[in-house]
Amino acid sequence: MTKEFLFSVIIYFIYVCLKSTDSMHMLQQNKYNRKKTYLKWLSKNPAKCFKDYSILFILLIIFIFFENIPLLILCFNFLYLALTVNLILERKKAQNKLPLKYTSRVKRLTFTNILIHVLPIVIMSLFVNETNLVYCYLILGLIAYLNCLYILIALLINTPVESFVGYYFKRKAIDKIKSMKSLKVIGITGSYGKTSSKNILNDILNIKYNALPTPKNFNTPFGLMITINNYLDKFTDVFIAEMGACQGGDIKELCDLVHPKYGIITKIGVAHLATFGSRENIQKTKFELIESLPEDGIGILNGDDEWQRSYKIKNNCKIKWIGIDSEDVDVRAKNITLSPSGTKFDCFFKGDDKSYPFETKLLGCANVYNILAGIALGREFGMTIEQLQAGVSKVKAVEHRLELKRNGDITIIDDAYNSNPTGAKMALDVLKLMPGKHIVVTPGMIELGDAEYEKNKEFGKQIADSSDEVILVGAEKTKPILEGLKEKGYDESKIHVINDVLKAFPLIQTLKENETYVLLENDLPDIFNEK
Repeated sequence: MTKEFLFSVIIYFIYVCLKSTDSMHMLQQNKYNRKKTYLKWLSKNPAKCFKDYSILFILLIIFIFFENIPLLILCFNFLYLALTVNLILERKKAQNKLPLKYTSRVKRLTFTNILIHVLPIVIMSLFVNETNLVYCYLILGLIAYLNCLYILIALLINTPVESFVGYYFKRKAIDKIKSMKSLKVIGITGSYGKTSSKNILNDILNIKYNALPTPKNFNTPFGLMITINNYLDKFTDVFIAEMGACQGGDIKELCDLVHPKYGIITKIGVAHLATFGSRENIQKTKFELIESLPEDGIGILNGDDEWQRSYKIKNNCKIKWIGIDSEDVDVRAKNITLSPSGTKFDCFFKGDDKSYPFETKLLGCANVYNILAGIALGREFGMTIEQLQAGVSKVKAVEHRLELKRNGDITIIDDAYNSNPTGAKMALDVLKLMPGKHIVVTPGMIELGDAEYEKNKEFGKQIADSSDEVILVGAEKTKPILEGLKEKGYDESKIHVINDVLKAFPLIQTLKENETYVLLENDLPDIFNEK
């Protein structure tokens, strides 16, 4: 009986390994259950986790009432063989936007996960017989069915190891930063615009300095540690640290790691409102950066942002204000001209009657604010106007943030990274500047808490004023956008609802005209798929 059982387990184990990879993929996208995000995702998406054909293992209970052991083994083997084949076929069809990254942590988690799956199999193989075979199969079936929860056991087991690894790399990063006495450390945070601001600042400062920004969206403690330990070297003059947050204390934790002397807050909005709880909490958390600066530090704040203007800063460091609409700022942009080829504006400095022209290939007023922040800090670093102008002119478009891409007679305005109400409105304004037919492709905005429905509904109304056709990705998620479109009297024949963004591109080919501009606004990660 042991041989037959072990043969069945081979097929079963292949299936479990494939399922575990999917569960780990979702766990990774949910930051390894940091702040219980993975558990929250499970509670909100039970169909994705538990609507599984492996539930058919329960049918094996029937065999408790029969003594046909060969039939029991045959059914078990056939069930998991069919499930394995089905899973492999589904994987071939699926195209994940963000694939599983096989980091050292994932490898450790995989090892532990295999171990805790093998252990019950070994124990059962020692005691399995005709009497208890069905119960052994039921236990295995239950483990496979609850795979998305079972992987949390491996996560829990690895917690001490991960804590030790985290402490080791944290101490290493802190000691390295402390050893570089002349290094200028800049922190950048905000509800949105952090990555754009970071890359713009990097392009500007690199005219004079050797600057190192955190790569991509490495804005967590581990992201900063990796950057410091692997990329920071003796030739680096300036370290630019992007700082992300989901709840109070997150920015303070990052500041305690890198100890910035300079700080930039981009914009305080409603991103991650669901985890922060209120906009006041967002405001307080973002200002943890400014309040962590030393007294001889410098903070760059947006004078057009009421949530920055109204905050009572608990720090005596120097503050430099930037703005477009506000007159009482230190660095101001006026005479802004937007065109399909980029943006031009005149820059004014407090105490200087002259104006200085700047030109950039970037699109949108939000990028003007980010450039102003770079100009303000560059001036504090002793850069000349000519150096700043040269830096701004060389600023490169940031991937997936109002990035123009030409595809035959179609121009893609790629704004697919992490949409928010302000950025989405600005993207639509950019779309309206373009000649030809306008098409919007969007799954809507997320993580806006109680405001999510109304913000997406308002977004739908804005789309109605900006687009000739709209492609909504995900029928359930885009209901408020659809409602906003209908309230504005938008032609329903111009509204197309699909469940997979990959289907949008063949559809665009049927909708395009001689000159067509397509705005891709947001691209939700795989955990939000409605397929």
